[in-house]
Amino acid sequence: MTAALSPQDAAFRDEVRAFLDRALTPKLRRAGTLMTSVYCDHEAQLEWQALLHAQGWAAPSWPVEYGGCGWSAVQRYIFTRERLLAGAPTSPLGINMVGPAIMAFGDPAQKAFLLPRMLSGEHLWCQGYSEPQAGSDLAALAMKAERDGDDLVCTGTKIWTTHANVANWMFCLVRTDASGRKQQGITFLLIDMESPGVTVRPIVMSSGEAVQNQVFFDAVRVPATNVVGGIDQGWTVAKYLLEYERGGSAYAPELRIKLDALRRHAAEALAANPLLAARVAETEIEVEVLDALEAEILSALSADKAIGTDASMMKILGTELQQRVTELVLEAAGPWLAPGSRASPSPVARSSAIPCRLTTTPAARPGRRSRRCAI
Repeated sequence: MTAALSPQDAAFRDEVRAFLDRALTPKLRRAGTLMTSVYCDHEAQLEWQALLHAQGWAAPSWPVEYGGCGWSAVQRYIFTRERLLAGAPTSPLGINMVGPAIMAFGDPAQKAFLLPRMLSGEHLWCQGYSEPQAGSDLAALAMKAERDGDDLVCTGTKIWTTHANVANWMFCLVRTDASGRKQQGITFLLIDMESPGVTVRPIVMSSGEAVQNQVFFDAVRVPATNVVGGIDQGWTVAKYLLEYERGGSAYAPELRIKLDALRRHAAEALAANPLLAARVAETEIEVEVLDALEAEILSALSADKAIGTDASMMKILGTELQQRVTELVLEAAGPWLAPGSRASPSPVARSSAIPCRLTTTPAARPGRRSRRCAI
């Protein structure tokens, strides 16, 4: 990226680089390098979040009033880019997902209790959206939540729930009214994963990892005070969460890192397959184009200029290139893409050792039944 930064932004970039050089241990860099999409080594993610929290950088896109950095769009972009180039892990899921939704729709008590614990890593979140019969058509969800006094009683299941086996909170969409259109009668609910009746069943992938899970709710009682945005108003909250963007996206650095790794680890396959090598070269050229576009956007933001449709174009191009790079990696790996191989993701959780809190002590949670973890 060659676009000129303002002196202030250049100084900020140097500050970020110095922090990354100082804070990233070889273990953390390795965890970032082995990360696949949102699947990051859990312990490394917690360690990284603790370092960010101590630095005051736990939530780059949050306003200062909620413990965020208050950075400009340019600063957020710079931080994202430098973090990717340095090979740092990601932050836990809640920071960029449910956190902004709670800031926008939560009540003062929810904000005061949940947001600080999200920043520190004390609360780890997973997303309860998809169900066996409600994936792309999210509004078809059927998990019920029936009012009973001060509680909502939840019964149903969520699936493909990333990190549910280590999370202690879930932000969840539940069905509170089935009489109207399917987008109506949906409520955005925050569920303590230690609640009696919650069962987590890890889904072991072909790589041996168990980061995705199916979660079962058997008459789980959730305080009505955990509703965000109001009963039956969850679709509005969910749309806000899914559309939430504060700027700062950087696709090109991560794509370049992945392509460099592909060339290193699949040199023989590329030499033996000129057509595959040509497609890799073509993709590298498009990544350079994307990098130039990101640089133009960064330069415009730094000068307080409007970026118009460039941001949307960057997102589309970045998403398509992410998919293409993944396809190239799979093709180059061929039969070597197997559990335990050099090409497979990091062995975060093999089926023989799936991390999960199996019990809670009676002393710690008097009168409460333990959450179960089924395999």
